Amino acid sequence: MNTSIKIGIIGGSGLDDSQIIEARSEKVVTTYFGNPSDVLIEGKIAGVDCVLLARHGRNHSIMPSNVNYRANIWAMKSLGCTHLIVSTATGSLQEHIRPGDIVIPDNFIDRTTKRAQTFYDGNELLVGVCHIPMEPVFCSRTREVLIETAKELGIGVHDKGTVVTIEGPRFSSKGESKLFRQWGADLVNMTLVPEVVLAKEAGLCYAAIAMATDYDCWRDCGDIVNVADVMSTFKKNVTKVTELITTVIPKIAAIDWTETIEDLKNVVNGSIMLPHSE
Repeated sequence: MNTSIKIGIIGGSGLDDSQIIEARSEKVVTTYFGNPSDVLIEGKIAGVDCVLLARHGRNHSIMPSNVNYRANIWAMKSLGCTHLIVSTATGSLQEHIRPGDIVIPDNFIDRTTKRAQTFYDGNELLVGVCHIPMEPVFCSRTREVLIETAKELGIGVHDKGTVVTIEGPRFSSKGESKLFRQWGADLVNMTLVPEVVLAKEAGLCYAAIAMATDYDCWRDCGDIVNVADVMSTFKKNVTKVTELITTVIPKIAAIDWTETIEDLKNVVNGSIMLPHSE
């Protein structure tokens, strides 16, 4: 029997419109780790059960470092989600990734400093320490479906990319931006970590749709990243992201994920080191 599929959607800057959900209802969720960024919107997309959450709150009032990533992921898990598809605005660190382009990232470099990255922090709810492996970072099967669907829709897509996640809310200095390029990174953003790490700990099939909104500040010619240009680029291209999400959801639901979800569960369980008596 196929596992029942429920898909969580976390919308980043510019993509948190609940109108993509049909028969929607608001659900207030509280978790052991605090409150998520906003109410969760439950409903259906193409007949598939979905849950939508605005990462920064519907009024975009929560800066990246203050997003309660643990509560967001735990809330999605508690509502029965098996998958998470997220959107994120990113700066491009490579000339060939142009503003407006879509990237399905496959790796990250973490430059954050202030964020809880595990549910297993010695609390009374979860016992032990979880040494979760982060390779592969994202759910490979979910990424494949996203890439195939984008190509079918005629959406130009970069099928891999390494994202540097910075603490924010400030943008990078030119020195930092050039350093990230030397590391071989393709994109820079402020929210992918610890979201992807916590999703893996929660056993969720997680994949991200990254939109390049600017060239950050590494180029010696052209505009330097700023909020107005970021939001302008996102608004001009957001329909691509919305179309990709709404089209990929029934495709995901049509696949048997039983083995994948069981494998994820086994990875998590095998990563937990329980305390032992001396």
